[in-house]
Amino acid sequence: MTACAIETAAEDDDRDRDAAWSAGPAGPPGFAGSAGSAGFTITANGAYAARLAGAGDALYVERWTLDGPEPYAVPLPLGQPEEPHAQLLPLADGRVLVARRVDGRRNTFSLLYPTGPATGELQLGAVEAPGSERLVLLPPSPDGICAYAMCVGPDTTTLWLVAGGAFGPEQVAEIKGHCAGGVWLDRTGRILALDRRLGDGPVKAVTVDLERGGEVTPLLQIAEGSNDRLLLADPDSGLLLIHSDAPSPGRDRLGWGVLGSLLPVRFPECLKLDDAAVTPFAVQPGQVLMPESCSVALRIDAAGGSWVGTWEPSSRRMVQSAAPAGWLAGAGLWTAGGVLRLPYATAGAPCGLAELDTPPEPEPEPVAAEAGVPAAVADEPRVCRPVPLQQAPLTDRKPAG
Repeated sequence: MTACAIETAAEDDDRDRDAAWSAGPAGPPGFAGSAGSAGFTITANGAYAARLAGAGDALYVERWTLDGPEPYAVPLPLGQPEEPHAQLLPLADGRVLVARRVDGRRNTFSLLYPTGPATGELQLGAVEAPGSERLVLLPPSPDGICAYAMCVGPDTTTLWLVAGGAFGPEQVAEIKGHCAGGVWLDRTGRILALDRRLGDGPVKAVTVDLERGGEVTPLLQIAEGSNDRLLLADPDSGLLLIHSDAPSPGRDRLGWGVLGSLLPVRFPECLKLDDAAVTPFAVQPGQVLMPESCSVALRIDAAGGSWVGTWEPSSRRMVQSAAPAGWLAGAGLWTAGGVLRLPYATAGAPCGLAELDTPPEPEPEPVAAEAGVPAAVADEPRVCRPVPLQQAPLTDRKPAG
């Protein structure tokens, strides 16, 4: 299935940018998705989060509870400190999955949970990642029960169910190509989108159906030679946030589309900043069939630091706001009512959740129409020729409560 075709020719990807993309699981350079923003990972339902706390050689797992009257953190230390490269993934029941790399190639998995004053640990097993392969955890599954990882090699990517299975880690799919990213397209944890590169070709987002043996289907095909990555998706509205160099060869642009519709993929000018990187990290849930009304939270990184932007597809302006002190940059979540909550940690408040007070959006300024062109047309953002997206396959499974 294809998202769209665009009439602008695209150049080959810059090799340095390719290397940075393939170095991590979270997407293109500068992208800090919900799977590991500032080392802070939030469950799909927003109830729990986890991070590595401490300093130096005294790191330990810290679990945050976010759905109560006030956020609070529970330390989960063990007999020895965690390594800085340990990967964390909180589950909907409050346990935290820890992935540790041992002896350079063996990856072990454990579930940590509080047991009174101590920390309980349930060992799940291990997965080998030989040679140049590396194992990375995927974002929290929407079902809140399962946890997945992918073992990435130069030519093949293997998906593993590492928590939630009956007999420890089990391989669920083998995908041809080098994959990165990871975005869930449904509420049940069945349809996963990955950014895949075949050989020396461009990066293209594909879907993987975990209930059909890892069946792979194309998702984004904006131009033949363009690099098209999926950053975020909202299953309720179908809103997709996309990175592509199709509209501006040699430079990635942030755009949006709608899964399962005839709407074109658009690349708004207001999301293009010449002196800063703009990266989406959270989408407002609950906007069923209303993608244009979904609020999107954006991380803005420049030489002077990081701050927050908010934007809706129906708007042609991005509102920029200062982040709270100690913000775990790139982490946050929306409520269905449109409140953006940003986690922060300072010396005086080691576990905090700030509600962003965004200023009202200014009234749009009138745009002078070009000769023979109506003002409404002249003000349209850059769009591509619409080609429909196929709706992700449905499933009989119900989402977790």
